[in-house]
Amino acid sequence: MAEKKAVKKKPAKKKAVKKVAKKKVVKKKAKAKRKPNPAFMKPMRISDALAKIVGIKPLPRTEVTKRLWQYIKKNRLQDSVNRRNINADSNLLPVFGGKKTVSMFEMTKLVNRHLS
Repeated sequence: MAEKKAVKKKPAKKKAVKKVAKKKVVKKKAKAKRKPNPAFMKPMRISDALAKIVGIKPLPRTEVTKRLWQYIKKNRLQDSVNRRNINADSNLLPVFGGKKTVSMFEMTKLVNRHLS
């Protein structure tokens, strides 16, 4: 019979444990809600051309933009290929200065001309 040789097992190495320094826990103050800029919240007079879309009563710029986008989405005037462009319908043509298609960024510039 074959004799069994005794195999010595190596002792397992101890894993090095990094000590993490305890950091001081600093409670953050709750952030106060940002107040809207009063210039944006001031009601503006709306031109007759723009009034066909957003209404005749004075509105802040932010509300005019919001209602304009509602009109664009409701009437599906956003270009299907290039979503940055807005295609004008008969109500938007006078607001866009007669242009058939304008970009989103150009639109805000053109709409501001109709606010006073």
